[in-house]
Amino acid sequence: MKSVITKSLRLTGLLILLALPAQAQDIRLHLESLDKLESRASDSIDVMLDGSLLRLAVSYLKDSDPEDRVIKELVLGLKAIYVKVYAFDQAGAYSAADLDAVRSQLRAPSWSRMVNVKSKKDGENLEVYMLKTTGDQIGGLTVLTTEDKELAVIQILGTIDLEKLIKLSGKLGIPNIEISKEPKE
Repeated sequence: MKSVITKSLRLTGLLILLALPAQAQDIRLHLESLDKLESRASDSIDVMLDGSLLRLAVSYLKDSDPEDRVIKELVLGLKAIYVKVYAFDQAGAYSAADLDAVRSQLRAPSWSRMVNVKSKKDGENLEVYMLKTTGDQIGGLTVLTTEDKELAVIQILGTIDLEKLIKLSGKLGIPNIEISKEPKE
């Protein structure tokens, strides 16, 4: 009887381990609901870099270049980068409801909103969500930005070091991230 229990426990543990990768893949946002905006947009960007493409991109970076080295260190911890950006000629070409499907996915218990900035004056909004993991690690970030004539969704999956992420802005399809450590006067 004892060996049956031991075998059952081992099998249960194995099934749990096999289920983890499938669960980890569920953290990727489904952004297909935004595809309808492409026909209305004057410009669009769609970046999908999975692990193998990220490793390929990193292979072209030089270890001798300090900036390349920082990028390489950050990217090696990443699993994927997904970016969708739409620019429109006229305000009102998209609605807040167009992002509802994305926001509903970010209400999952694994995601936590870190930042929510709204400017009625400028018509700009910024939301930053963090994927919770065990310990002090960040398992992913999602950024939603909207303006009158533009919207962007950026999802970065994998272990993220925020200091290095800031240095990666403007590269590999990631928009410039302007975060200052100094308080504004």
